[in-house]
Amino acid sequence: MTAAAPADQPVRAGSAGSLSAKRPLGDRVFQVVALAAGLLVLVILVLIAATTTDQAAPWFAKEGISGIFSKTWDISTNHFGALAYIYGSAVTAVIAVILSVPVSLGIALLLTEVVPRRFARPIVYVIDLLAVVPSVVWGLWGVLVFAPWIQGIYGSIASFFKGVPVLGNLFGPPAQGTVQGTSFFTAGIILAFMITPIISSLSREVIATVPTMDREGAYALGATRLEMIRGVVLPHSQSGIVGAVLLGLGRAVGETIAAALVIGSSAAVTSHLFAPGYNIPAVIANQFGML
Repeated sequence: MTAAAPADQPVRAGSAGSLSAKRPLGDRVFQVVALAAGLLVLVILVLIAATTTDQAAPWFAKEGISGIFSKTWDISTNHFGALAYIYGSAVTAVIAVILSVPVSLGIALLLTEVVPRRFARPIVYVIDLLAVVPSVVWGLWGVLVFAPWIQGIYGSIASFFKGVPVLGNLFGPPAQGTVQGTSFFTAGIILAFMITPIISSLSREVIATVPTMDREGAYALGATRLEMIRGVVLPHSQSGIVGAVLLGLGRAVGETIAAALVIGSSAAVTSHLFAPGYNIPAVIANQFGML
């Protein structure tokens, strides 16, 4: 006769340890490799943060926190204020996101909810190809073709908004100088062209994961296509779309060559969007050898 289990110890058919011991070797190796890969990403991020902090320490020691809010950038006197470049990076990235997100979301909804699959596939291929166009190509096209063409449009817009409160400060003629094709707004447009394929492709993939049953349930309740998109598709895809926008924003902030070619290379803090400016990636590309 076997002894009964103590009252304070429940009888179990098995244990986690015995189950893990019986797992195939391949599964255990995969678990270790996956864990190592995840930890490697964290280690790399920590090393990047440590290296960047170490490299920036001399600048903070010389300029201090006030250097972030200084507009003085003079290599001859070793004064490097960062405000103009932080401002330029923020302005161009915001312009790019404002212009790109509605278009990208519209493209994603068009390809997933409106256009039949057999017609949507060629459009998807074109969008995916646009996402891999090198930034230098966008930059050269922007400075050689787009900027000269749009300069006249900028002039007309600036004349129309001249003297208008608020809008005149944004789209009116700059206080000093004339409207130029290479400007904050041109850089924002070029960056919008570059991030639109990325945001639209990722948003399309997220929207495609919405269960068909949810869509059909909305139609069964009498919803129109627009109501189905607003009530089912967008709530289900919200987090993924936000992630796609943040990924596009990251590229807009960090894009170097294209922004350097079309932003105008003028370290200025101004509200006029048609004025030339500068941003952090552009000044790194243009002046890295002199620092």
